[in-house]
Amino acid sequence: MRQLASLKTALTGNYAVAYAVKMAKPHVIAAYPITPQTTIVEKLSEFVAKGELRASFVNVESEFSALATVYGASMAGARAFTATSSHGLFYMYEMLWWAAGSRAPIVMAVVTRTVGPPWNIHDEHNDILAIRDSGWAVAMASSVQEAFDLTVQAFRLAEKAYIPVAVGLDGFVLSHTVETLELPPQELVDEFLPPRSPNAPMPLRPGLPLTFGNIPSDDRIHAEHLKRIYWAHQEAKKAIKEIDAEYGKLLGRSYGGLVERRWLEDAKYAVVCMGAWCGDAEAAVESLRREGVPVGLMRLRFIRPFPDEEVAELEAAEKVVVFDRDITPAGGVLGREVASVLGRDKVVDVVAGIAGVDFKASDFKAAFRKALEAEKGVVLI
Repeated sequence: MRQLASLKTALTGNYAVAYAVKMAKPHVIAAYPITPQTTIVEKLSEFVAKGELRASFVNVESEFSALATVYGASMAGARAFTATSSHGLFYMYEMLWWAAGSRAPIVMAVVTRTVGPPWNIHDEHNDILAIRDSGWAVAMASSVQEAFDLTVQAFRLAEKAYIPVAVGLDGFVLSHTVETLELPPQELVDEFLPPRSPNAPMPLRPGLPLTFGNIPSDDRIHAEHLKRIYWAHQEAKKAIKEIDAEYGKLLGRSYGGLVERRWLEDAKYAVVCMGAWCGDAEAAVESLRREGVPVGLMRLRFIRPFPDEEVAELEAAEKVVVFDRDITPAGGVLGREVASVLGRDKVVDVVAGIAGVDFKASDFKAAFRKALEAEKGVVLI
């Protein structure tokens, strides 16, 4: 770790993301406001207006246009960023697939929020989990500090793997909550995240006319392209670990790569979760351990690429309790993902905290005990 002083300060999660984007020095930012994301792009527009960030800030008329703008910029070689939430993310849906299918290294913040009806602006994970199969890498921060760090790392990952990256943070719970964090010196961020190479593969080059996204002459060309996106995600698993380790060595913080583990060495039971409420889950697990319950915690930092090898480490556990802050007609998304690795008989899926309902450490403890009684299946809290 280089001996350059960091600035210790206090910021909301949204402002932490904005400062991370500023230090990443993007060329193009496109935005359309939506609660609870709005203050990210408001802060970035302020940086641009004050001359603190040299970037093109493009005000557009919709979220679809916001992603289309950064898609075009990225394909032309620019470092590009946007942010959205909930219905705004779904309005982008077609462009999500174009960006991923074109291997455009975009970074997008997704401030998680419920999806109507009824209209609700509070926290839930259905929105970000709905894009998990679009070809984007999908990550979730658990603290204001990690929201900053993960955003910086996302630019490095996107431009190394040529995969667009969505950085999730919980609406209001993290986006509007003030926590202390360290902002690293710009010099260290520059060392970690150099500018995009002018020799990087980009289809939009003056003087080099070509077509892309058109109908292929042979469907097998398209099939091969889709397979390459799959392999790019598999290779990105290694890149995520390497990037996190390098970030830790240079800037003093690392998070374990795809997952973060606590007390799993001697665990008879395991709790799995993602996002900001993992802090309460950790407090609950620590309390249970003091009571003599042999339980550990695995926090999923990335949902795509899915950390199947890491989840497989839980095979020795007698029971795995997955906490989902989302709901589908089939239960929770994470519960089914984890069960696809470990088997349905080992996994209990607890669906809780949906529609923004508060869920505290004491609630985690009670739900954990209820899950052990259920043995398997879905438990709705």
